[in-house]
Amino acid sequence: MSVKISAIEGNRQWLDGGAMFGNAPRPVWEKWLAPDSLGRIPLACRALLIEIDSKKLLCETGIGAFFEPKLAERFGVENPSQHVLLENLNRLGVSEDEIDFVILSHLHFDHAGGLLPTFEQMQSGNNRLHFPNAKYVVGSEAWTRAQNPHSRDRASFIPDLIEALKNSRRLVIVDGESHPEVLPQHIKFFVSHGHTPGQMHTILKGQNSQVVFAGDLVPGVPWVHLPITMGYDRYPELLIDEKAKLYQEALPGHWWVFFTHDPKTVMAQLKKDEKGRYTVVNDQVKVESFAV
Repeated sequence: MSVKISAIEGNRQWLDGGAMFGNAPRPVWEKWLAPDSLGRIPLACRALLIEIDSKKLLCETGIGAFFEPKLAERFGVENPSQHVLLENLNRLGVSEDEIDFVILSHLHFDHAGGLLPTFEQMQSGNNRLHFPNAKYVVGSEAWTRAQNPHSRDRASFIPDLIEALKNSRRLVIVDGESHPEVLPQHIKFFVSHGHTPGQMHTILKGQNSQVVFAGDLVPGVPWVHLPITMGYDRYPELLIDEKAKLYQEALPGHWWVFFTHDPKTVMAQLKKDEKGRYTVVNDQVKVESFAV
């Protein structure tokens, strides 16, 4: 049995540092990630490729290149006319046609937008979802939220994508942390609600270790510290409790925590210092064909 992972970089973006760090003051967070002249910080939109023997699973698709130029500029999307995720998959010798499952933690545009063609392609009439042979896996609460968003987070969803997923006939809805029979048994889920209702975090159990796709529960290394949350989080106090719950398993199990938004660190393991603060060790900045 072969179980390996690779980090697949998608289009990066720049977002307001204050929004990304919630109630942490700028003199604190700018030491972690240096802002540009507009106060924005660089963020990866990184996917996790899981290969279990011949099966290929992709955790998320990043932001993609679907935005019209004005919105791409607003959200600081880099290389807005290129689908960087697909380019990097191809660089590893993996075609989008080979992906068996696309697991979406939730349906915010920076996590699911890569399912869509580029803006130029859609203007030319191409509305085909990427990964044509894959089943699209999403949690039931996240799916409900995407169809009926609150006014506070409505702009985070893509109505055309929701309709396309409905019509794909390849949508798999996961109820809570239950495991659909179609997925390999190495996969399980941890569900959180603090960032958005029903965010579903993929946990991969390999031969020697486990990996958790942290999504927006822990977007990157600075957010590992329990009190640090985002202004985008719906329920920050709940999110802190959910991080603590995840850490109770991840720390003693020496899990790898995979970061989708950290601009430098792809994944790391957790450590608790003498003050009881969680930090990271064994930082990995490049992950390709990493045996788990």
